[in-house]
Amino acid sequence: MIDPLTWSCPLPLRDYPNVVLGHGGGGRLSADLVEHLFVPAFASTALARLGDAAVLPAPAGRLAFSTDSYVVHPLFFPGGSIGELAVHGTVNDLAMMGARPLYLSAAFILEEGLPLQTLGAIVDRMAAAAREAGVAITTGDTKVVDKGHGHGCYITTAGVGVLADGLDIGPDRARPGDVVLISGTLGDHGMAVMSVREGLEFGTRLESDTAPLAHLVATLLAATPGVHVLRDPTRGGLASSLNEIAHTSRVGITLEETALPVRPEVQAACDLLGMDPLYVANEGKLTAIVAPEAAEAALEALRGHPLGKDAAIIGRVTAEHPGLLVAKTAIGGHRVVPLQMGEQLPRIC
Repeated sequence: MIDPLTWSCPLPLRDYPNVVLGHGGGGRLSADLVEHLFVPAFASTALARLGDAAVLPAPAGRLAFSTDSYVVHPLFFPGGSIGELAVHGTVNDLAMMGARPLYLSAAFILEEGLPLQTLGAIVDRMAAAAREAGVAITTGDTKVVDKGHGHGCYITTAGVGVLADGLDIGPDRARPGDVVLISGTLGDHGMAVMSVREGLEFGTRLESDTAPLAHLVATLLAATPGVHVLRDPTRGGLASSLNEIAHTSRVGITLEETALPVRPEVQAACDLLGMDPLYVANEGKLTAIVAPEAAEAALEALRGHPLGKDAAIIGRVTAEHPGLLVAKTAIGGHRVVPLQMGEQLPRIC
């Protein structure tokens, strides 16, 4: 049996003898759990790279393989539902390795008493999302749990995609001098879910950005070979994704706060709730880290796609402060943007 006291990890993890919500939030506790429990126990070279998907050898070429679970509450929210998330999330994880997604599996954990009409609506949206993303749902499973134990419906999907020869994209490939881009506005998904969950009114409708990103990635890769890292900033937001990349690549990353694209209504909602858009989840955005000579071509390619029209250059990779994400503020100061210990918004994906 694995004893948490034997883990080689930061002290705060030892203060949690039991699983807490923060272990699923995409922040420091999530990272500690993965790095110090799962990765050593499973001892897989592909897993140790900590990409959005594993890249695996195949008899002809290479495969990307990923899995994810979806526990969002409520099941339906402005701009999407758990059905779309279950497709988009796994398709996007494959795309972040440069893969072309092909096939998905789908496993449903259903709570006793869930109306079949509700389940039918989820499945219809999931099927439509798969058609839009160009993937086939080819296998699956269904389980039912007692009433009061499943929050209606949980879904787990796994996905397989194929990679072109010579393509090497991963969180360990960021290099000093590289440029950091984001494909669009931050925080849309997390704040949309928060608004409907809590019945909050912000004077305007907030909608999730959930979308399949494989075609956007293909457009970017066709424009330039200088793409080093791709990541979709879901749980924990952009801050968590860039912190993980800085840690894995052993580099520093500096953001320009004034360059971050955030919708005014999302910023207002975050201000009201005391949240930072850098930590709020997205489900239809990607961050790309590219060679400096590829930055303008990458930006043009992103902006030329409907899902990247609000793309922006937001920062650079540096040899200074390795492992840290630092933001340059509007007044010229700097602040460290750490991984969160817990999570701002539970159950957002």
